Amino acid sequence: MLSQNPIVTFTILLLVILTLPPLFERLRLPGLVGLLVAGIILGGDGLKLLDPETETMKLLSDIGKVYLMFVAGLEIDLIEFKKHQDRSLGFGIATFLFPLLTGTLVAKIFGLGWNGAILTGSLLASHTLLGYPIVQQLGVVGNQAITVTIGATIFTDIAALLVLAICVSINAGNFSVISLVIQLGGLAIYSTIILWGFQWVGKQFFRRTTNQESNQFLFVLLVVFIAALGATLINVDQIVGAFLAGLAINDVVGKSPVKEKIEFVGSVLFIPCFFVDMGLLLDMSAFVNTFLTSFELTLSIIFGLLGSKFLAAFLAKKIYKYNWYETMSMWSLSMPQVAATLAAALVGLQEEILPEEIFNSVIFLMLVTSILGPILTARFASKISMPEVDFTSDNSLIWWESHQQVPDSFTERVDGIVNHKFVVLVPVYFSPEQTKYLIEMAVMLAKHEGGLMIPLSIVKGYLNMDSPELNLALQQSSKRLDSVLEISRSFEVSFISLAALVVKVTAKI
Repeated sequence: MLSQNPIVTFTILLLVILTLPPLFERLRLPGLVGLLVAGIILGGDGLKLLDPETETMKLLSDIGKVYLMFVAGLEIDLIEFKKHQDRSLGFGIATFLFPLLTGTLVAKIFGLGWNGAILTGSLLASHTLLGYPIVQQLGVVGNQAITVTIGATIFTDIAALLVLAICVSINAGNFSVISLVIQLGGLAIYSTIILWGFQWVGKQFFRRTTNQESNQFLFVLLVVFIAALGATLINVDQIVGAFLAGLAINDVVGKSPVKEKIEFVGSVLFIPCFFVDMGLLLDMSAFVNTFLTSFELTLSIIFGLLGSKFLAAFLAKKIYKYNWYETMSMWSLSMPQVAATLAAALVGLQEEILPEEIFNSVIFLMLVTSILGPILTARFASKISMPEVDFTSDNSLIWWESHQQVPDSFTERVDGIVNHKFVVLVPVYFSPEQTKYLIEMAVMLAKHEGGLMIPLSIVKGYLNMDSPELNLALQQSSKRLDSVLEISRSFEVSFISLAALVVKVTAKI
């Protein structure tokens, strides 16, 4: 059969990943919905071209599930979280507990046991920041309400995955007070090793392999799967280890090209395979039957999630004095249920903790929230007033302008630039490919006018940035400039390279 041939399976997956997500995005639907639909059409209820039980599909799906949770941890901005960690923790507890209690109550009303009911509640308690690119594009990521919501993701995801680990342990018959203490103790030791041990090892490795991006990429992959394997040794699901690995490596890779490579490989290959497999696992007859016969269950879960997430945002409004646009943005950002929710739901189904009706209802929930959340985020976040930049304050100055005397050599270089008849300034703050195109365009302009090209490397700084972080950021800036200078030297054009440490990138440029 074609579905048993690994080459055929892989070829079909590549074709699906290449074509369907862009098509659905043109229809203003999330690309992952297209992957789910592809799984349904190509699976046992459709064309039977893909089989979720084959070793190839299982492998790619498992890697995708692990990679998805790793990227979820990698994407969390720990610097922003540290700025408002108390409020992030407060909102995180609220937006975790309210949906947890609501989901547990709904599941109990519809006949689930306590273990399955609590796991159902935990599925609603986490959230996926699908709206993050929207608030980033709108320039309101620095707004406190947005930062608090992003930081709350750390607590909700870790807490939800911890509940999953306990529920799986209970289902396996290994639960007791002593076993719970042992489980939590083992998890605490394991988390410490991952979060601090792997972070320290990662920084040492990156420091010794500054110009070896391929080895750095392989090191990160190795860390992810060691962490996932280590989680299984303490009877915790792999996705817990993957998420913790993402938090640990977060500070190591920063905004480097290695992070771009990591996210690129995941987003174009492994993670889409996981979503296709989710579609393959959907029993369409049971899915339709759930919608027709358990319509009340599905609606209860959807409205329970929307109501409980809104209640948490409203509580944050009252305590922290946010306005309505900020409150509604917090609600819409914490609404989508994708990454941790789908991964945990699949584990619950495979461990036979959750019935198929709950799993299908969670798929409905994912579809509704992944569409509604970003739409509402775009609407409400656009109403948030952007913080005004004070160009006379230290925040908009490079670090030596406010704290040190400007060196004479630098002043001479700047005078030479100002007096030059034609200057092309190229901010080196983009991906390597974009930077290469910008440099080539700048070279052509400078050569045509007999002028000067200036590659400017921008180092994003923060007020609470410590010395190791600063050194790492400056090293990465130096690497970017070196790569640009290699390109520039191949052309006969005058150039001067500059580097600046700023808080507000656009203001400095």
